[in-house]
Amino acid sequence: MLINCRGKLIDLATPKVMGILNVTPDSFYDGGRYSNENAILNHVEKMVTDGADFIDIGVYSSKPNAALISEKEEIERLLPVLVLLQKHFPETLLSIDTFRSEVAKIALENGAALINDISAGMLDVNMMQVVAHYQVPYIMMHMKGTPQTMTTLTQYDDLMKDVLFYFSERILEARKLGINDLLIDPGFGFAKTVEQNFELLKMLELFAAFELPLLIGVSRKSMIYKTLATTPELALNGTSVLNTAALLKGAKILRVHDVKEAVECVKLVTLLQ
Repeated sequence: MLINCRGKLIDLATPKVMGILNVTPDSFYDGGRYSNENAILNHVEKMVTDGADFIDIGVYSSKPNAALISEKEEIERLLPVLVLLQKHFPETLLSIDTFRSEVAKIALENGAALINDISAGMLDVNMMQVVAHYQVPYIMMHMKGTPQTMTTLTQYDDLMKDVLFYFSERILEARKLGINDLLIDPGFGFAKTVEQNFELLKMLELFAAFELPLLIGVSRKSMIYKTLATTPELALNGTSVLNTAALLKGAKILRVHDVKEAVECVKLVTLLQ
């Protein structure tokens, strides 16, 4: 299972780890931590040293009820970070967490290698066309509504059927436009209750029907800390447990705040297969 990142072929036969860089003031776990160049560089250096295969840059918080920022502000936040990381980590594959096509276009023109879209093109009709033009891997996530409305949209006729049907439609649309490398993210925490998140994880093997790499993002999320009656800061152990479960059920990329622990999960689980 290969994906082509700017001419670099990445083999997902062995699962990979995507480190999270949130350059936002309001992300649920690390908001405001990486607000200057030194903090950003130190964090990315640690993630790369710990074994991150990708760095996913987000400058727009998609947590429930997050503040809406303009496209202009998103670009103004993103570009300096992208330029900074290109300069200091030229070999590192950079993913951009955005649902806006203009942000994606500017990022891809400035060296980004993947697009990670929480809306799978549903919030910007031009997104898939931009991805198709640049021929980069496209991560499509399941969500209903927007970060501002998703907590009110947790009703499903049948959760798994609805999510699988959503992906069948989005994959078809992407293929029509000529996007070659697709990855799917079930969207833990997006328009889903804690119980629904666990149902999704329990049934994760069903996504194998798409024959596409599966990206899983459960790192320090509420399905962990609410279940354990703790906080995001104390949810690392729970994150490792669920990452392990996801790997055993076919996950190919773990999107995480804590790279070292995720790499250890991959190494140990790989020895069981």
